[in-house]
Amino acid sequence: MKKGVRILSNGVEMPIVGFGTYKLQNENDEACNLVKEAIKAGYRSIDTASFYNNEEGVGKGIAQSNIPREELFITTKVWIDDDGYENTLKAFDKSLEKLGLDYIDLYLVHWPTEKIKETWRAIEDLYKQKKVRAIGVCNFSAEQLEAIIDFSEINPMVNQIELHPNRSEKELLKICKRHNIVVEAWSPIKRGALFDNDIIKNLSKKYNKSEAQIILRWHLQNNVIAIPKTSTISRIKENLEIFDFEISKEDMEKIDSLNTGERMKPQQYENLYKI
Repeated sequence: MKKGVRILSNGVEMPIVGFGTYKLQNENDEACNLVKEAIKAGYRSIDTASFYNNEEGVGKGIAQSNIPREELFITTKVWIDDDGYENTLKAFDKSLEKLGLDYIDLYLVHWPTEKIKETWRAIEDLYKQKKVRAIGVCNFSAEQLEAIIDFSEINPMVNQIELHPNRSEKELLKICKRHNIVVEAWSPIKRGALFDNDIIKNLSKKYNKSEAQIILRWHLQNNVIAIPKTSTISRIKENLEIFDFEISKEDMEKIDSLNTGERMKPQQYENLYKI
């Protein structure tokens, strides 16, 4: 693996740490200013979605960063209300306009729905037209991945899922690896809920790294892309500083032991598309 990136199945390089923008607002230029701070700190991957209602702010931050577009990796997603072929194409155009971009680096299905075949066909067409550099899905189970692979012309390149030490998804990781699908973790540090855990606290002291850095390094060593979100500038920088140490095999296993399979909260959309 090239340092700092994962190579997707089509050869596109995707940064292994990105900046998540969930709940950042357009108001008071919050999304804009924090995206600028993230890019200034060294992030080159920015993750947003139409559902977040902040694509305008994110796009504004990108534009004001004065970083060449080709150096950035921008992800957005199609929401469940826009499923189906024509709706997905329209939703993509809206996202592109709000972001102020000519193309998207990664376009994802936010949740699987009953119209996944039509939605995926639209996303494949966007890829063929070179409007997106890579395509993928979010919140797909192993069964749903196998189903989409059965009918797709182009397989998903990324599956973005809830993943953190309390929900390590080891079996799903194996299936994604088998199909050459890169796994990306949303809420990778479980919104700070693990910072008081004794194992994480002890490892933080041992490695002289913050609890967030320990967890993000665990993701990195599992070959999982992480997109931590924070509105604190010091933590924006801190979350990127995970390339100068390595967690031992024994300590990785300690973190693995925290897996309970629990979600942060019930996911009301997970049963929209049943196999």
